[in-house]
Amino acid sequence: MDLLATALPALNDAFGMILQVHVFGYLVLGVCMGLAIGVFPGLGGIAGLSLLLPFMFGMEPLTGLALMVGMVAVVPTSDTFASVLMGIPGSSASQATVLDGFPMAKKGQAARALSAAFAASLFGGLVGAAFLTFFILAARPIVLLFQTPELLMITIFGLSMVGILAGRVAIKGIVAACLGLLFGTIGEGDSAGALRMSTYDMPYLADGLKLVIVGLGIFAIPEIIALLRQDKAISDRAQLGGGWMEGVKDWWANKWLSMRCSLIGVTVGVIPGLGGSVVDWIAYGHTVQTAKDKSQFGSGDVRGVIGPESSNNAKEGGGLVPTLLFGIPGSGSMAIFISAVALLGSGSIEVGPSMLKNNLDFTYAIVWLLALANVVGTLICIAASGGIARLTSIRFALLAPFLFMIISFAAFQSRQDIMDLVALFSIGLLGILMRRFDWSRPAFLIGFVLSNPAETYANQAVQIANSRFRKGFSEGLEYIFSPIVIVLIIITLLSVVIGLRQAKNIMAEGEVQSGSKRAPLVFLLAVIAYIGASYWNAALIPDYSSADRVFPIFVATIGLIGAMILFVQMMIKPETHPLFSDREAQEADLNVYGLWQTLVWFAGLLLLTALAGFIIALTVFLFTFMLVRAQKSVGFAALYTAAGIAFICFMASLLNRDFPPGLLQSVTDMPWPLR
Repeated sequence: MDLLATALPALNDAFGMILQVHVFGYLVLGVCMGLAIGVFPGLGGIAGLSLLLPFMFGMEPLTGLALMVGMVAVVPTSDTFASVLMGIPGSSASQATVLDGFPMAKKGQAARALSAAFAASLFGGLVGAAFLTFFILAARPIVLLFQTPELLMITIFGLSMVGILAGRVAIKGIVAACLGLLFGTIGEGDSAGALRMSTYDMPYLADGLKLVIVGLGIFAIPEIIALLRQDKAISDRAQLGGGWMEGVKDWWANKWLSMRCSLIGVTVGVIPGLGGSVVDWIAYGHTVQTAKDKSQFGSGDVRGVIGPESSNNAKEGGGLVPTLLFGIPGSGSMAIFISAVALLGSGSIEVGPSMLKNNLDFTYAIVWLLALANVVGTLICIAASGGIARLTSIRFALLAPFLFMIISFAAFQSRQDIMDLVALFSIGLLGILMRRFDWSRPAFLIGFVLSNPAETYANQAVQIANSRFRKGFSEGLEYIFSPIVIVLIIITLLSVVIGLRQAKNIMAEGEVQSGSKRAPLVFLLAVIAYIGASYWNAALIPDYSSADRVFPIFVATIGLIGAMILFVQMMIKPETHPLFSDREAQEADLNVYGLWQTLVWFAGLLLLTALAGFIIALTVFLFTFMLVRAQKSVGFAALYTAAGIAFICFMASLLNRDFPPGLLQSVTDMPWPLR
């Protein structure tokens, strides 16, 4: 009864909060933005939330949450367009949809496939929201018992899941997570302020790397570059055909399959680190295994669309469980979500046990917003299907400069420093190489996000444990090995054992063919060099700041051991082994342009920005790109450039933001927006 007495008022308050007109308006805006992001392959919830991050500073908490939840909820629905119409996974959560959705589109049944997918997505999203509602109610008393050792242990559990279940080669996932953790330690240490992998001669790194730049660099830029290199329209099938009601009837006929796959999605979403990388394949496997007639799977069976689409929306509700309850991201998008929540308002809202204790109404507002966003998103997807289908027939060369303009502007807002763009370009290059050689980017990002809490919890736990041991040995043991910690240790060990057995069947970012030994080996050596440098740099921290060297040394040691195991395996394994995955070999026939001749455009934008400022550089970049790379007329290039500059200036004036200055601005007083 006490639970109901606490929860029912919070549920009622949350319901009243989300029914406000301005909150609903922000939710619809977030849904529309998520729809626009999700329709482009690769630009999923991580890239979308990364774009929103700079706008979250000081935003009213409820409207900020509505905007983010609207985007997160609809991306798994809208990415179905790319999977069905293009045969390209819209995101890692829609890979399995391609197997039957794309063959249906080729048969002229695209509308049937999309409507079945939207109905399944709506149902899965509502199941996820319902599960989250009751789970929070039941779990809240337990979560409030969590102290520092418990929070440290669940952080370790999240990292273990990310590392083990990140791809076919489990050790690559672990090393990727370690690399992300080490990137998260760059700058001043939390305990004593010692510098790590940075220097005061370069103040930018002393403050560490910002999540908005890491998120955009690791995920958005690699996908934009990959699509741009192919230099073609996203899809050559703008016609949907008929069968909208037939798809809904298909879902109803398979409603129990949809229910089972939704529960699979919720369960997988709850486990930190799994998320969209595997949920659709698990659901698709269940769909095939439980079907009596398996003959049509892979050639256009609507059940192959309903199963994965039910699970990938439900997993968003499940993914919010570790995110809201423990502050542990259940997926890459949830990692961005955690940091964005901290930026809202005065920073008083923080996901985790404190949110359940102090802001239960906001917790349930997120749940209600998730359910409402699924309904709104599904309706908009159905209404906008015809226009979106035509949008996918536009050459990506016309879209890429606009997307890169938005990304550059978003990255610069983190510190208003030209080095923001240098960091974006550098981390983008790392993201391109990780994507090419099938190194888990979600593992890297979640490692980066968990770096600070993992180090903080570890230091606090050690300090408190030492004081308890001084009082008595039994009291120290009781603090470290509480019943919850023991349960979490057992769960973590089981997850590692099971994960090692299943890792070979998991393709975190799709199947990648093997190439030659040389390129993957060179990349591994570069990773080893960075981890080794991080170890050496941390070891040089003096004794009076020893607390700041323990964590990076420990992580670097694990990373070096894993990397050396990979090195030995590469020496003895044949080139056909998954260790040598290389998308460059796989996509060689698709790529019209080389990597470096594509990157030089964006390097030129960066260099010109440093000399003449962002607006002048962007004007030259957009006009030249349209004229030379997109091969458009002078008139079209001028019109495109004018529209792009007008849009970015409108955004800057609306948000009261400036643009990156260059050397020209330091010697000449220029009017806005040129200054």
